Amino acid sequence: MEQGWYPYFKAIDSGADTEVMIKGHRLIMIGSNNYLGLTQDPRVKAASIAAIENFGSGCTGSRFLNGTLALHEELEARLADFMKKEAVLIFSTGFTTNQGTISSVVGRKDLVVGDAENHASIVDGTRLAFGQAYKYRHNDMADLDRVLTNNKKNHGALVVSDGVFSMGGDIVDLPNMVKVARKHGVRIMIDDAHSLGVLGAHGRGTAEHYGLENEVDLVMGTFSKSFASIGGFIAGPEEVVHFIKHTSRALIFQASPPPAAVAAVIAALDILISEPERRERLWKNVTKMREGYQQLGFNTGVSQTPIIPLLIGDDEKTFNFWKALYEAGIFSNPVISPAVPPGHSLIRTSYMATHTDEELDKVLEICGKVGKKLGII
Repeated sequence: MEQGWYPYFKAIDSGADTEVMIKGHRLIMIGSNNYLGLTQDPRVKAASIAAIENFGSGCTGSRFLNGTLALHEELEARLADFMKKEAVLIFSTGFTTNQGTISSVVGRKDLVVGDAENHASIVDGTRLAFGQAYKYRHNDMADLDRVLTNNKKNHGALVVSDGVFSMGGDIVDLPNMVKVARKHGVRIMIDDAHSLGVLGAHGRGTAEHYGLENEVDLVMGTFSKSFASIGGFIAGPEEVVHFIKHTSRALIFQASPPPAAVAAVIAALDILISEPERRERLWKNVTKMREGYQQLGFNTGVSQTPIIPLLIGDDEKTFNFWKALYEAGIFSNPVISPAVPPGHSLIRTSYMATHTDEELDKVLEICGKVGKKLGII
């Protein structure tokens, strides 16, 4: 921090968009999760303003007691219909959705088995659960089979995985996970935080992407990515959602999502459904950037999504690269251990439907110059 290399908690002076202002300097944003570019959409803003005028600024209590509004129930019904699930329950954050769901449904005699690279919220949910927790090697369904064979016995088990992994940008091997789950008679929960609005013919996420929507028992989603707000939800069978509603401490003892945030999600959902061309534009940008980086000589790993890592490996080189990009007008995210395994540090980049070709060309030009100067490419 004293030497000026600290890359975190950079205060942004403008709204989240393809370009942001920091201390009077304009930077192209390639470090957000604003995949559909809806945070600045006038319709989303107008919905939030109208909700404040109608409901006020907050709910002052939990969903369980005085904090449930008609707006919350409207969003839950809309999401259940969109996700093709019996019921949906919304939480105040995506983090507590995973934490509250896993700790609630996994009982003392149950197992919860997760990918080694799962999000921290899944890890914390397994820590809070009373059951036994195990990991399998990243996206290795043969290892998942081994873990279940060695440990399941006659107990119930929940397999939990990210749909899109937030650092590498790869997609869970759901077809083979389903085969293993059928073999062992276990349930599947997918965290679609980075998948909703991105994957699938209608943007419903990983299971729709693979044509396996009926094979996934619980789907978790967040509102802080494609839905341009904050919060999260769990979708699944009505009986299970009802159980979570009455047992999840993260729901019962947490203040409910404010009206403005909920209304923004409803507006974003409407746009997601009515404007499929946004996803088409997003994927056009993603293809352009992945191919551009690879042609320059960058290692983009196994990314298949709008999250495109530039793998570097060395922490010092990663921070050097980040700082050079920042000074050249590019906002990106340096990622080191423990967010990734030691020796696998990277620059995490991600893209929006609203990025222009001019912005993306400039990013590729600057990354190429900096990468060559630092000996990364």
